[in-house]
Amino acid sequence: MIDQATQLRSLIRQQSGAAAPAAPQPPARVPGRPRASVIAITSGKGGVGKSNVAVNLSIKLASAGKRVVLLDADLGLANADVLCNVDLPYNLSHVIARKRELADVMVTGPGGFKLIGGASGLAKMADLTDYDRQRLVEALHEVEASADALVIDTGAGISANVLAFTRAADHVLVVTTPEPTAITDAYAVIKVISRDGQNRNVSLLVNQCKGPADARLVYERVAKVAKNFLGVTLLDAGHLVADDHVRRSVLARTPFLLAHPRCAASFCIAQLAMRFEQGIALPEDGFFQRVSRWFKA
Repeated sequence: MIDQATQLRSLIRQQSGAAAPAAPQPPARVPGRPRASVIAITSGKGGVGKSNVAVNLSIKLASAGKRVVLLDADLGLANADVLCNVDLPYNLSHVIARKRELADVMVTGPGGFKLIGGASGLAKMADLTDYDRQRLVEALHEVEASADALVIDTGAGISANVLAFTRAADHVLVVTTPEPTAITDAYAVIKVISRDGQNRNVSLLVNQCKGPADARLVYERVAKVAKNFLGVTLLDAGHLVADDHVRRSVLARTPFLLAHPRCAASFCIAQLAMRFEQGIALPEDGFFQRVSRWFKA
């Protein structure tokens, strides 16, 4: 799915006369309201549907009345805008460079969530100057203060920028497929992000599976190894079945939850959103404080 989306990027940029989406003002935080719950969605390898999950989960959460912000944190190969069929006039690089404010970067995505596009050329946050890092922290702090849920679509793998977001999130959702290489890479991610013990909740979502039994087999295999060798209790986030409606939606640049709300994949996204809505444990400190500590390390 991600590879298809990446290919579509070049086609979209060739379209002439495409109107840029309006940049809405970020919602003001209500005094006394709790901070946003932060969900980092990651994977061991590309092509497992991570971005598709992030986009459609954001839509489903927003449909329940939540103020949802989707941060495309794959800072080098961001493509959530492609899946949403929006052309981003600005991205995080403009915020960091003080050329634009966060309100200029944040656009309304399909289904009502707010989208912050990733920045090309910023794949390694460790290469940013202290000044640039502070700008990014300030932007993230503003998001956390104004939303109910912050969904972070990280890059794939275990690079420094991926680990920075997964370690700071309240919940890490690892996406895999039943493919052996995807399972192996998913376990590698779980192993790395669980080393410091900061994450209370890490779950596994099996995408592109035949059905619940197929997904359960994958989950139990990974969970058993994680428990025995890492001492980690891996949560079961469920599954997304292999559904041709998903492929067609990617080609049409329309999230499948909106294009085919009654398809099998949409039902699975609804189940995933329900699991998150039942409650995510929040540490005492916020995402801003945790990611700030990483920047200062």
